[in-house]
Amino acid sequence: MVLTIDLAVLLAVIIFLLWRRAVKPRTRLDTGMTMAVVLVFGVLIAPTAFGHGIMNAVGNVAQGISNVGTSP
Repeated sequence: MVLTIDLAVLLAVIIFLLWRRAVKPRTRLDTGMTMAVVLVFGVLIAPTAFGHGIMNAVGNVAQGISNVGTSP
C-alpha cells in the first residue's frame, strides 16, 4: 500500500493550523513564512478546477461591485 498526499492539501492543513493559533504578536519572519506558504498554496491550486471556480466566483463578485458603482 502506497500513501500519497497532495502538496496543496498539506499546505491547506498548515494554513488552517496557523490560523487557529492564539493571537499574539508575531515576528517578521513568522509573518513572511505565512505569506510564502499561502502564496505557494495559491500557485498550486490555480490550475485546478477548484482554483478556476474560486477565480470565477471572485471575478463575478468584483464585476457585480463594479456594476453597482456605475448604475444610475
